[in-house]
Formats: sequence, C-alpha cells, structure tokens
Amino acid sequence: MKKNPPIRVAVTGAAGNIGYALLFRIASGQMFGPDQPVALNLIEIEPGMDALKGVAMELDDCAFPLLTEVVQTSDLSEGFKDVDWALLVGSVPRKQGMERADLLGINGKVFVGQGKAINDHAKKSVRVVVVGNPCNTNCLIAMKSAPDIPDEQFFAMTRLDENRAKTQLAQKAGVPVQEVTELCVWGNHSPTMFPDFYNTKISRQKATDVITDEDWLKNTFVPTVGKRGAAIIAARGASSAASAANAVVDTVCDLNTPTRGGFHSVCVLSKGEYDTPAGIITSLPIKVDAVGNWRVVEGIQLNDYAKAQIKASNDELLEERKVAFGQLGLSV
Repeated sequence: MKKNPPIRVAVTGAAGNIGYALLFRIASGQMFGPDQPVALNLIEIEPGMDALKGVAMELDDCAFPLLTEVVQTSDLSEGFKDVDWALLVGSVPRKQGMERADLLGINGKVFVGQGKAINDHAKKSVRVVVVGNPCNTNCLIAMKSAPDIPDEQFFAMTRLDENRAKTQLAQKAGVPVQEVTELCVWGNHSPTMFPDFYNTKISRQKATDVITDEDWLKNTFVPTVGKRGAAIIAARGASSAASAANAVVDTVCDLNTPTRGGFHSVCVLSKGEYDTPAGIITSLPIKVDAVGNWRVVEGIQLNDYAKAQIKASNDELLEERKVAFGQLGLSV
C-alpha cells in the first residue's frame, strides 16, 4: 500500500509546557490520523535549546512509527522551511507589573519575525494556528507580516474556551459533555469572550430550556469560562498546558475534517460577519467542507445581550490592534 508523504509541522516554543504536551500527540497520529506520517520542526529560543534536545530524545525513545524526522533549531528560516502547518505556541508570558500593552509590544515583535519567516520559507499552502497570547492580535500581526500567504490560512485558538464552556454546561445539566453542541465562543481569547449559551443545544434541546437559571448562565457560567485560565494558574501555580495542547489538536482536526452538523469556534479574519469590525482576528462559528475550505456559518440569531457581549470583546480587539500596530509601525 502506498504511504502518504509526511506532513511537516513547525511548533514554536517546543520545549515549553504546552509544546511538551502537544508534540507526542502529533507524533502518535492523534492530530492527522493513524495513517499519516509527520515530520516535526521544533523551534526554540537559544536558551531553550538544551531542554529541546531532551524533548527530542524523548520523541526518539517513543519509537513512533509515524514520525519520520525531528528538526531542532532556533533559526526561524530553518524552522519554517517547507512546513505544511505552523503551530505558533511560544510567546512571552505576562509577568507581574506588566501591562497588556507591554505584552502586545514584546510579543508583537516576535510574531512579526515569525510571520516574515513563514512568508519566506514555508509552503504557500501553509496553515498557521496561533496559540501564544494574546493570540488574536498575535495572529493578526503574523498574518500582516506574511503578505504572500492567503489571509484565510491564519487562525487563532478559542477551542480551549469552547471545550471549557461545554464542560461547564454539561456538569450543570448533569449530562455527558458530548450532549452539548452548537456552542460558539465569540470575540477575543480573553475574559471578555462570550460563550453563547442561547444558541447552544443540550441533548438537542435549547440550553436555556435545560438550564433555566439565566442568572447562573450570565453571572456564573460566562465569567467562569472567561476566567478559567486564571483559576487554573491560581490552583496549580502554572498556566494551562495539557488542556491547551488538547485544544490545539482539536482545532487542527476541526480544520482538516469536514464538519458534520454544528460548527466550531475558531478565530479568523473578520469580513464584517455578524456586524463584527472587518480586519480583526475574532472568534466566529465556522464549518469546513469536504475539500477543506472553511466558511463562517450564517443565520445564527443573536439577541441584544449577546450582541452587546460580542461588541465589547471586539472593541477590545480593536484597541489591541491600535496599540500593537502603533508600537510596531504596521498599517491596518
């Protein structure tokens, strides 16, 4: 039987906690399937190269049948050379005393460099998923820095937020998580995001018919989803890693697989759908067709409360873009 050619995947921040949790799932076939060979380009900053060597040794020691090659590098031109997927996981974390604007400026420079390297060295068909925060604006910066790569090939991740939201609703309703469907997280991957419980289904019923406590939905559920990352840091002393890596796998699978019913939450470049400002990377409900093309789902009804929540999140994205682009000298 003829073997498929390997898919080459670049992962930045490969020796970090999320990267470490992610790589073994890619190499084992969980991301692209049990018959699809993969080659990994592992990218780290220079101080992380020793740790990366240890990660690569562990990948070797797993003897994954699907893993054809492991490249270890701190050179972006080598790291993104001929890749089919670029998973931009690494970013500078927000430290005590650091304002959001500081983080945007520091990480913005990183994603300018990565975007340029992707533009110059990756395949023109490359798909880019940004995980490093603030992921929406980092994705926009990378996209703007890669003018030869089509805009529709850039994504940022809200699947972790969707997964968190589904679990919260499932636990409240006392049902298995797979009974929660058609849940879109809208807007920015930040505490302003809006997990739309009005259009969600629980066991094929409207979520608001199953969970009738609207005060809980608005004042407990929505902020719990928005602040879940902070709660995990408070509990374990470190940010989400395994659940974030799991959501990366889910996101890539979603983008690679025709959508059967429902939709997925993914941050994409807005063209004004649902009155969102055009030209920002914002989370929208998408479907993928049989040949791998995605589209924003149309016709979802949003009430005034939902519209106000989504607008507030997108206004935050407009402000992030203004601050970051101003610091980096980029034009809208």
